[in-house]
Amino acid sequence: MSKLKKAIQIFKAVLRKPYLLNHVLEDNDLWHENFRKLKGPDFKVPTLAFETLLTEQGKTVSPFSFLDGGSLPTDLALLKSLASTFSQCNYFEIGTWRGESVANVAPIAQHCTTLNLSKAEMLNLGWAERYADLHGFYSNHLDNVAQVTGNSLNYDFSKLNGPFDLIFIDGDHHHDAVVSDTKNVFKHLIHDKTIVVWHDAAFTPEKLRFEVLSAIYRGVPEEYHNNIFHVSNTQCAVFLPQNTQPGYYPEFPQKPEIAFSLNMTINKTKA
Repeated sequence: MSKLKKAIQIFKAVLRKPYLLNHVLEDNDLWHENFRKLKGPDFKVPTLAFETLLTEQGKTVSPFSFLDGGSLPTDLALLKSLASTFSQCNYFEIGTWRGESVANVAPIAQHCTTLNLSKAEMLNLGWAERYADLHGFYSNHLDNVAQVTGNSLNYDFSKLNGPFDLIFIDGDHHHDAVVSDTKNVFKHLIHDKTIVVWHDAAFTPEKLRFEVLSAIYRGVPEEYHNNIFHVSNTQCAVFLPQNTQPGYYPEFPQKPEIAFSLNMTINKTKA
């Protein structure tokens, strides 16, 4: 099929189903071009080796459900490892879903705060009630977790109990939302040693997600851009204000440099 015929078919499909235009606008190749315009055609996001950030506390991930919409085990291990570098970690996250991330961090943090849409806001968006009710499944009962409700796009971040030591941005992953969340975090919630982690900065550990990365670099003050990295074997990008490790630039497909051994224990959850 010729390119012209394909273009006509795409145009007709969008006319019938306008929502398909979102798939075009979210195309990773288009966002890669946008990223090149932002950072220059030769710029590459540096990678840090996951194993150089892993601590003993990060070697056990629990809970983990292996269900849709969550993080990878390595993502949670990264959060636990980074939290353990602070003696009394004050943790904050945007977007909790079932609560796996904060439930992993809570045992080694002094205090955790989460920001999510309220149930009423979720239902007003047309989300299913069952989906809304599952938010915070693993974290609702935790004593050191404060669950704040609100839309991060218009929430007053100055009201939060900041600054925080470790911040996890895992809310709305569309470009403008990530820019807004990132700007608010850097304006209101950080100190000179704060570590910031963004989830879904990669579709997979080997495939970067340039819509989110473009938003990160637009949201982080330019003087901090050299402190932004992708972390290998994860879907995360990280801001490390005191990093001394040089980044590297892996080639795709990657030759495995490390291998993991997983020992799974199955625990029944409480209804």
